[in-house]
Amino acid sequence: MELSAQQHRIPLSDGNSIPLLGLGTYSSPATTPKGTCLESVKLAIDIGYRHIDGAYVYYNEHEVGEAIRTKIAEGKVKREDIFYCGKLWNTCHPPELVRPTLERTLKTLGLDYVDLYIVELPMAFKPGDAIYPRDENGKFLYHKTDLRATWEALEECKDAGLVKSLGVSNFNRRQLELILNKPGLKHKPTTNQVECHPYFTQPKLMEFCQQHDIVIVGYSPIGTCRDASWVNVSSPPLLEDPVLIRIGEKYGKTSAQVALRFNVQRGVVVIPKSFNPERIRENFQIFDFSLTVQEMKEVEALNKNIRYVELLM
Repeated sequence: MELSAQQHRIPLSDGNSIPLLGLGTYSSPATTPKGTCLESVKLAIDIGYRHIDGAYVYYNEHEVGEAIRTKIAEGKVKREDIFYCGKLWNTCHPPELVRPTLERTLKTLGLDYVDLYIVELPMAFKPGDAIYPRDENGKFLYHKTDLRATWEALEECKDAGLVKSLGVSNFNRRQLELILNKPGLKHKPTTNQVECHPYFTQPKLMEFCQQHDIVIVGYSPIGTCRDASWVNVSSPPLLEDPVLIRIGEKYGKTSAQVALRFNVQRGVVVIPKSFNPERIRENFQIFDFSLTVQEMKEVEALNKNIRYVELLM
C-alpha cells in the first residue's frame, strides 16, 4: 500500500478507516498553559494531520473540539475528513453511565459523533466525581463491573450513531477474548491502543490482533517525556539509540521519524503527542521515505520489552 501525506488511512474491520498517523493530545492541566492544545490541534490540521487522539481525562477536549470546529468553519476540512478518538474512563464502566459519558464528551467537543470510542483501561474505578478515587490510605478504589456489559452499552451507542467505531486500550489477549467470545456480540473491537515502539514491539499481541482483524494503535511511539510520576525514567531513551540514528542519517531523518516510520510501515497506527510546533511538523514528515526490509528487521531487533508508561493502578 502506497502511503502519502494526503492518503494514509487503513481499513477497520467494520468498514470504516483510520489514518495511520495521529496527534496525541495528552496533557497535564497543571503544567500546560490554557489554549496550548487548541493552537496545536489547529496547526496539526493545517499541516495535514486528520487523526486526533483525545480523552476525557486530558481535561482539554473543549480545546480539541474548538480547533476542529474552527478548521471546519474555515473550510480547511470537512467533518468527515477528521478522525477523532475519545475514551471511556475507568469510573464510567457501569453500563448505565456509558452513554451519558459519551454524550458529555460530544457536548464538550461540540461534535455530533466521535469516529472511535475506546475503553481506556480494562479495570474499573469506583464511579463518582473523583477521577482517581482513593481510600484514606491513598489506595485506588476499584469497582467490580463486567466488561461485557460495558461493551454492550457501547454497542448501543454505535447503533444510535454517536460513534462510528468501537475499540479498547491496554487490553491483553485474555481481556480481548472476553469481548470477542461474548455471546451475541454485535460489534467487535476494531482497535487496541497500547504502548508500542522499537523497544516494545508487542509481537505476540500484534499477531493475536492481526488474526482477529484488530488494528494496533501505538501510544508513546517515540518513547515519552521523562515525567517520573507515570514514566519509568530508568529506561534508556529510545531516541538516542544508535541504530535509529544511523538509519535516520541515511535518509536525512531524525531517530523519531525512523521510529514512527517503522510502525506505520508494519500497519501500526501511531499517535505521537506534541504541543511543540516544530515537532508536530517533524512527526508528520514520514511519508517521503521508506525503510528497506533489512532496516525493518534491524529496528525490530531493538525490542527489549521495555514499557515506559507504568500503569501502576
